Amino acid sequence: MLTLRKSQDRGYADHGWLKSYHSFSFAGYHDPAHMGWGNLRVINEDRIAPGTGFGKHSHRDMEIISYVLSGELAHQDSMGNVVGIPPGDVQRMSAGTGVTHSEFNHAKDQTTHFLQIWIEPKLTGIPPGYEQKTVPAEQKRGTLRLVASSDGAQGSVTLHADAALYAGLFDGVERAELALDPARKAYVHLVRGALEVNGQRIDAGDAVLLQNENRIELSHGTDAEVLVFDLAA
Repeated sequence: MLTLRKSQDRGYADHGWLKSYHSFSFAGYHDPAHMGWGNLRVINEDRIAPGTGFGKHSHRDMEIISYVLSGELAHQDSMGNVVGIPPGDVQRMSAGTGVTHSEFNHAKDQTTHFLQIWIEPKLTGIPPGYEQKTVPAEQKRGTLRLVASSDGAQGSVTLHADAALYAGLFDGVERAELALDPARKAYVHLVRGALEVNGQRIDAGDAVLLQNENRIELSHGTDAEVLVFDLAA
């Protein structure tokens, strides 16, 4: 079963310095029909204005992934990490017993555009942790590249969660398939461009929710960048 969620049906918040689309209920956006999908709890598409950002705030017992699309995200946390996250990098922060961090766009003339993703952990109360890896565009071209997984396979960042995240770039005749366990759930989020998912045409910001399916087929992309989640049901 495939369910289409259109980009314009997401929650939206405009804070001036921050413009954010919420795929699932978050902060002031609450929709009982969209509280998450499997153990995927948050996908926020954020745009941070130049010279602004999120001040120090805390999290616990959540796996948090940042996927930067343009600009750069400056990250600082209570574990001692002070880093920049450019496009092409995947950052994973395990909040565990508690972590405080801040995220800023220090550029004077460029908006930072990124996805903030939360996945519920399989274990709570673990020590907080941090990992960041670069995934070159050529490794995502015409294929689904594993970028986050429970065992760190294929050079992906390691999630303390029963989930896997793939990223891909598709244009023209490029296509890929991913086998699914029908007992699990999957989620396809189109970052940009246009793409067909099992024959369903989607555009930037759209998502496809899958359950009781044994495969995902991606094809007929037009400058498409996509994230695919394999999730616990």
